[in-house]
Amino acid sequence: MTEPERKPGRLFLHPRFWPSWLGYGFLRAAALLPLPVIWALGGVIGTLFYMLHAERRHITRVNLRLCFPELDDRACKILARRHFREFMRATLTVPIAWWGSVRRLNRLVRCRNCHYLDDALAAGRRIILLAPHFVSLEIGGIYLASSRHASFASFYKRPKNALLDYLISQGRTRFGGVMIERMEGLRPAVRSLRHGLAFYYLPDQDQGVHGAVFAPFFGVPAATLTSLGRLAQLTGAIVLPCFSRQLPYGRGYEVFFRPPMTHYPSGNDVVDAQRMNQEIEAGVREMPEQYFWAHRRFKTRPPGQPPLY
Repeated sequence: MTEPERKPGRLFLHPRFWPSWLGYGFLRAAALLPLPVIWALGGVIGTLFYMLHAERRHITRVNLRLCFPELDDRACKILARRHFREFMRATLTVPIAWWGSVRRLNRLVRCRNCHYLDDALAAGRRIILLAPHFVSLEIGGIYLASSRHASFASFYKRPKNALLDYLISQGRTRFGGVMIERMEGLRPAVRSLRHGLAFYYLPDQDQGVHGAVFAPFFGVPAATLTSLGRLAQLTGAIVLPCFSRQLPYGRGYEVFFRPPMTHYPSGNDVVDAQRMNQEIEAGVREMPEQYFWAHRRFKTRPPGQPPLY
């Protein structure tokens, strides 16, 4: 697990960290702006990013063509540009999640169907939040930790940049949360759930065939982790689909829940993976431009099938 109490040392003054400090300063300054201004600025930067980053643009377009075959090429391009804008708007507001006041978080974020979470907390249930990769998931998770007075654990991949690792750890654990390096496996996650922490789980990226099965995602076979069902089975936790939405024109954010996943897990890894993907699809259809399409979701292919990117 990470150590959020560690303090930055002289190491972070080394010149190799200066670009990171500049980026940090820019984000902190941008986060002081009114949210409608951030929304407009993020749209401009996102458009430039779309124009300049050919690789991510290509990945996004391929994913959209696969998942929305009913869209023509022009519609896919429009949706791809909208995604880049939403992604950059969310990136500029990460400092609000990591360092903004509780008062500002409560003012900016509203919650829909939060009674599902509140009822589970009141009943003392172990809770796993199925939180797919939407662009504003950072602010959604931290808002829940601050407003529900609940500590959350979550997996993350430790970045190579030690300063970025420190900033992520400090930001995500400021309300008592725990970060678990993904390579540590399920054991620390099970221990966290058994100790009363809720688990904010992001299981929808392609991490290869290890611990995964092929299950359809928008009808396309996708290497899908089986960890959600295993965690629920090992801990008896309730699984709540949880989505974070960025509202237009800088009007704030919405965290919303779908009903608890009943009769889950089933004990069949493929069935459970398909069920999880169906829940994610339901959230994506509500706000397709805000799902993280720039990830190679279909990088790992079933045996004998050609690469897609």
